[in-house]
Amino acid sequence: MNTSIPVIGFSAFSGTGKTTLLRQLIPILKSEGLNIAVIKHAHHDFDLDMPGKDSYQLRKAGADETIICTMTRMVRISEFESPQQEPDLQQIVNSLDHERLDLVLVEGYKDVAFPKIELHREAMGKPFRYVRDESVIAVASDVRPDVDIKLPYLDINDINSIAKFIYQDFYTG
Repeated sequence: MNTSIPVIGFSAFSGTGKTTLLRQLIPILKSEGLNIAVIKHAHHDFDLDMPGKDSYQLRKAGADETIICTMTRMVRISEFESPQQEPDLQQIVNSLDHERLDLVLVEGYKDVAFPKIELHREAMGKPFRYVRDESVIAVASDVRPDVDIKLPYLDINDINSIAKFIYQDFYTG
């Protein structure tokens, strides 16, 4: 990842609790004074806009880019004619306002090489990913792996320790 802003991802199988963890983590990191962007990759189609709203009607009329801006919020919706037009993670990070941000948290993009914390829950019965993903910089799990992983181990249920790792070892390290 080539960027002036630190970017850290959370890699896990679906159902592990990535969004729940991020929802708890963001306020802790914000309390350290960080301005944070979050990028979430979805493997399905979604729609933020509501039928009947002006922005929805303009987008459905054929606008390739629709920007909805108020005094407190802005949303940009880009339409792609084909899946091949989807920007990669680097392009999305480049599009962020680097002057306003201190840290980017990424949910998803588990097959892209950039620093990630692997989230793992034993009850899911899935294998650890760090063994085949060299970009994993720490493992957050409810069980320690059976082997010495030579990576920092974090308790997935201790949000404060994960925040401390990100702030002290990753962001300011």
